[in-house]
Amino acid sequence: MKKRLLRLVVYLDAARLSPRLWLTALWWRILGKRVRSRAQFGPLLGASPRAYRLWLQDEAALDMTHREADPAIVAVVGEGQGRDETVRSVGAEGIAVLCDAPGADFAYQGRYAPLWLMWLEAGDALATGAGDAYRAAIAANGHARVIYADDDVIDTRGRRTQPHFKPEWNPELLRHHDYVTGAAIVRVDAAALRAVLTHCTAASLAAKAATCCEPQEVVRLPRVLHHRRIRPAPRVPAVPTLREWQQPGTSAPKVSVIVPTRNRLDLLRTCIDGLMRTNYPSMEVIVVDNGSDDPAALEYLAALGRARFEVLRDDGPFNFSRLNNRAARLATGEVLCLLNNDIEVFARDWLEIMVRQALRPEVGAVGACLLYPDGRIQHAGVVLGICGGAAHAHRLLRPEAEGYFRRHALPQFVSAVTAACLVVRRESFVAVGGLDEENFAVAFNDVDLCMRLNQRGWQSLYEPRATLVHHESVSRGFDRDPIGAARLASELAALKVRWGTGDMDRQVDPFHHPQLSRYSERFAIRLNS
Repeated sequence: MKKRLLRLVVYLDAARLSPRLWLTALWWRILGKRVRSRAQFGPLLGASPRAYRLWLQDEAALDMTHREADPAIVAVVGEGQGRDETVRSVGAEGIAVLCDAPGADFAYQGRYAPLWLMWLEAGDALATGAGDAYRAAIAANGHARVIYADDDVIDTRGRRTQPHFKPEWNPELLRHHDYVTGAAIVRVDAAALRAVLTHCTAASLAAKAATCCEPQEVVRLPRVLHHRRIRPAPRVPAVPTLREWQQPGTSAPKVSVIVPTRNRLDLLRTCIDGLMRTNYPSMEVIVVDNGSDDPAALEYLAALGRARFEVLRDDGPFNFSRLNNRAARLATGEVLCLLNNDIEVFARDWLEIMVRQALRPEVGAVGACLLYPDGRIQHAGVVLGICGGAAHAHRLLRPEAEGYFRRHALPQFVSAVTAACLVVRRESFVAVGGLDEENFAVAFNDVDLCMRLNQRGWQSLYEPRATLVHHESVSRGFDRDPIGAARLASELAALKVRWGTGDMDRQVDPFHHPQLSRYSERFAIRLNS
């Protein structure tokens, strides 16, 4: 009964949050459209301040079948209020507590080395079964050097709030948000233990260890194992001001910007004007005219300066992949920028910022933060598996909002980014065969491209310091006619087959989480709706 009442309160919270969307979700439920209904209810229910309390009602108990003396886990507990409670919590999990004062007795070195070290702040607590969960993870991941877990915040009355369901290893995100330290164990040997206790602090222990590891040596344990009093806050980075290629002996690589278009001179002129204002030293623009017949648009295209602009005519049926691939074969730049004609530029340094990231050898496609004209977020990276396909992360969130641990405001690796504004090295684009013209003529071609780049070790990256406005689908329209709807269904089916996005029982995006809703773009807690 208590759980039913809490569920009712969460639904009422959702109704107060947005009555119109709540009624829409209910209407889809009545019509039997469960996917659409869940897509509406997901972010509304997750936004309730009581959503986590409801989630806790279904939290599965931790497996407690691996209580062993080895592998040894020891903890360092900081000084402060609540330390005694933390020590008791650690001891209950079969974990020894080391004295963390400088010059302490290091008798445990010989007894337990090599061992796994955990650092906790006074007032923190371990979940019941956390010790066994870590031991099981150690046994299952013999290569691991750092294992980190999810956490939440606990107050002095024992109430749990603000769960952090974390992504798999994301070193780019860690640069701006230390989501590892304080909720992790680190493998150390006897020689390293004294140095760790002498020189490291709680603010650096696990993060420093993780940055020295190979990706396969950092393991996520997707369970809430730590209840914390405080934790590191995200640090939104400033926009960089210095160009890497201004160093001696380097120069800015030439960028080929590809802009498919058809008529809609109002949009194209805004886009081209923005490119002309862009502060980048070496750029060519290839405008792919897909059958424009408006006299004003044709006159404008004919008047573009040939020194910097080239117009490529293509009168075939609209196929976004084909249009970009044709232009890419003619491009002379080392770097490609795929750009929609409905993009509006308002910051001169956007391309410089994105190219700097694209030149990193481990990076593939780089995507910008795209805003709707009303200022809300349209794209902040792409999440696989949302509603069985893929969707733009944090959509409709205000940029200044807290969101989900400020993820929308932090550079980070993602599974994919949108081709509405995408920068990639031309050699990488060619190496994976460009965009798939046959299976993804219009939709999901960017997701497929990014996933193929990821497979080759060139990880997609979201860069929010490059921010533009996207008048989404204004020039092309939406796929609401029967032919467009059938094509979209075919492309969605191809995405499910190739990348497994339709499997709702498996996490298909490593940068999402099993306990986040697969029916919400807003990183909402997963609740049965």
